[in-house]
Amino acid sequence: MTHLNEILNHLGEDRAAHFNAVTPPTFQTSNFAFPDFQSFQNAFISEIDSHLYTRGNNPTVEILRKKMAALEETEDALVFSSGVAAIAAAVMSQVSAGDHVVCVESPYSWTKTLLTKYLPRFGITHTFVDGKNTGAIEAAILPNTKVLFLESPNTMLFELQDLDACAQLAKKHGLVTIIDNSYCSPVFQKPANFGIDIIVHSGTKYLNGHSDVVCGVLCSSKKIVRHIFETELMTLGAIISPTEASMILRGLRTLELRLRRSDESAEKITKRLQKHPKIIEVKYPFAENFPQSALARRQMKGCGGLFSVLVKTDKIENMRQFADKLERFLMAVSWGGHESLVIPMAAFFNIPGRENPSLPWNLVRFYIGLEDPDWLWEDLEKALEVL
Repeated sequence: MTHLNEILNHLGEDRAAHFNAVTPPTFQTSNFAFPDFQSFQNAFISEIDSHLYTRGNNPTVEILRKKMAALEETEDALVFSSGVAAIAAAVMSQVSAGDHVVCVESPYSWTKTLLTKYLPRFGITHTFVDGKNTGAIEAAILPNTKVLFLESPNTMLFELQDLDACAQLAKKHGLVTIIDNSYCSPVFQKPANFGIDIIVHSGTKYLNGHSDVVCGVLCSSKKIVRHIFETELMTLGAIISPTEASMILRGLRTLELRLRRSDESAEKITKRLQKHPKIIEVKYPFAENFPQSALARRQMKGCGGLFSVLVKTDKIENMRQFADKLERFLMAVSWGGHESLVIPMAAFFNIPGRENPSLPWNLVRFYIGLEDPDWLWEDLEKALEVL
């Protein structure tokens, strides 16, 4: 196995061919020329292995592909313009009209939209199941089921699936397994080692780490990657630009350092929150009282900076006051950058024309970034005083 530091700092970077540049060059070109007829023809025969047109294979993007495949310990990878583009490509590449998808409950909202609103237009059905229960997953499998979609942990309640059991179950029934591994990143969880077929990421999060690029990644076998390259990626064209790929490569340099900093700080803050009288429950996979803590520690090497809390209050208006009192947390979606963030679920309630979410209104999700955790705790304590 290639060492993590080798992957992040050297793998795929042919410095001798690039004037010994320390930073990988950005090949900001749409097109590539050829010296002769035969080389031109060869590029058309296998575009995934050639540099013909940047919608297919660009040298800067190719470096990122190599690093991501090595990080997830898969044979190959593809990079997309967003995480949901990678998710859509993964699912759509494995289903046809009349097929069925089994998906865990409470997935990423746009994964849910893909399954409930987009794919049904083409005769593809789905069933949502309690992913904590492997028996329930198996019971949901139909003769026409083709895909088992996992998200472990998910990113509001942090429910897990037993990846080894799910992979065995999928092989038994001839299903392709897909997992959204954005929460853990490849540093803290490697689903391919449990037998999962396709791993997808929102590269916007930890992989980029600077809150300035939207990106998606898909890692799998050479066979599956080639199929998706020749169908969903090339046809729908949801590609990342060379400049954005170079920014992700920059982010990977510090991936392990950033992730471990967020992880250590989040652990410190969650332990304090568990003792706070205004907190009912802390939802964090490595918390001692988390229902799936043993499974989390078996599958994951860490949690990163994301967790949720249930706040003790009987008035939804108090959640507005709590959120507005926070000064050192930015109120924003996403996670994985240097800045700490907060999402109060109460903000999504009582919106005209929209149904209230299934999650409780007193749930608050936090992301702990790279700031001093004691400095963040001071702010959090003051905000809790208004409840």
